[in-house]
Amino acid sequence: MREIYPSNKKLGMSPSFLRVCPRFIQKLLTMLECLRSRHGWVTLLIALSTCFMHPNVAIAQETLSPWALQFGVGKGSHTARKIDIALVFDPKLRWWDNGAWHISIVGEAHLAQWRILHSKNVTEAGLTPVFLYAKNTGSIRPYIEAGIGIRLLSRARMTDDYTLSTRFQFADMLGVGVTFGPSLRYKTGVRFQHLSNAGIRKPNPGINFTEAFIQYSF
Repeated sequence: MREIYPSNKKLGMSPSFLRVCPRFIQKLLTMLECLRSRHGWVTLLIALSTCFMHPNVAIAQETLSPWALQFGVGKGSHTARKIDIALVFDPKLRWWDNGAWHISIVGEAHLAQWRILHSKNVTEAGLTPVFLYAKNTGSIRPYIEAGIGIRLLSRARMTDDYTLSTRFQFADMLGVGVTFGPSLRYKTGVRFQHLSNAGIRKPNPGINFTEAFIQYSF
């Protein structure tokens, strides 16, 4: 049967990276890369269905509300700065919980405002499913996160000589953070985000942001 995921060589993973990076993170990065292929969404649905059918899937027993509010500020390429507000939903699902670490998923709805030098502001709105690999114990619990979502911009042209070509964009994200505070109610971290239209229309220069955020669970 033909492998539905691209090879590690195609993904640009070095042998040393593969030795250090946990197996499930390799799979997660592979799934995100597959989304850019022709049958990417089909691949992701197949992968997610196998996750939900996995015998180690468990419902996380948490006392907090599934809803959280997130606030972030970011610095981007092409003089862009942004303020980002997100509503986060946590379905309390866990996979591959080995007692020390686990994988979970949350959904984020974003509304952001970009400020670009010598140009009008740009409004960004969209949705992102985010996978987290998080520590189970301790008063401060580190985690790694990754996701790919969709965004709609108020306009595609940023300046006279810089355009993203389409208002519709894909948003790739990779980040690190910690959960802390009373009842582990807070999260804070740093994210790297890349927006592009995946070649739907040329030119497709994309735009990058580095964002710091804090999140509060109700």
